[in-house]
Amino acid sequence: MRLSILSVVTLAAFVVVSCVPQKKYDELQSRFNSVYAENQGCQTELAASKSRVASLEDQINSERSNLAALQVALSECLAGNKQGGANISKLVDEINASNKYIKHLTEINRKNDSLNMVLTNNLTRSLSREELKDVDVQVLKGVVFISLSDNMLYKSGSYEISPAAHETLSKIAKIIKDYKDYDVIIEGNTDNVPISRPNIRNNWDLSALRASSVVQSLQNEHGVDPKRMTAGGRGEYNPVASNATEDGRSKNRRTQIIITPQLDEFMELIGQAPEVN
Repeated sequence: MRLSILSVVTLAAFVVVSCVPQKKYDELQSRFNSVYAENQGCQTELAASKSRVASLEDQINSERSNLAALQVALSECLAGNKQGGANISKLVDEINASNKYIKHLTEINRKNDSLNMVLTNNLTRSLSREELKDVDVQVLKGVVFISLSDNMLYKSGSYEISPAAHETLSKIAKIIKDYKDYDVIIEGNTDNVPISRPNIRNNWDLSALRASSVVQSLQNEHGVDPKRMTAGGRGEYNPVASNATEDGRSKNRRTQIIITPQLDEFMELIGQAPEVN
């Protein structure tokens, strides 16, 4: 589920305005709560996307196991002469069909991996050595993860984009626009240190507001189609390092831009087995 432009604008208005009449404050609070309900949907959508991509590898492994079983059955049939010629022919046909489907799935997987590697290489080549200190790019299970440090993106303890971050975001936006068939999820993450700011209740608020700021920057300043983007916050609950040290907390304070194929089309393609000649 994607945040609407109206929801994002309402959220921004809620945070920026610190002194408003109680009735208006209650109205903004209600809208703000609705945004968080949508963010929960974002997390569900992301988890489903990762699960669908992983299912491709499971299908390939299952087909390989099936092929091995068929080959064993054929060997037993030939060695013991327990089956007639018709059954042997049927086993051979099944093995050939299984082999063909494995090749089909493998080709889809290879093509997707190739596209993601090209995307990753194009992005890393466009970034300067200094920018690469604050940007980490990885491909995991067919999905491209661009992790941006909060030191580079935001003013300290804030969700406002820093001036220095705009050039980096412009380079990422160009890559996103070049790959029009990919969806984009912006995910905010924090450490576990409590935050106390006007109209920012906790790290959930901060992570969601930071993700929303990046989405709006990509849309308003760099021309990325908002229909392709989803913003969500995960607070302190998706750490990549221990929060016991400053270095670990620094790694956990990040915003991820997740670029993934449109999986409805991708899974439809997987389900189309090759024609048997």
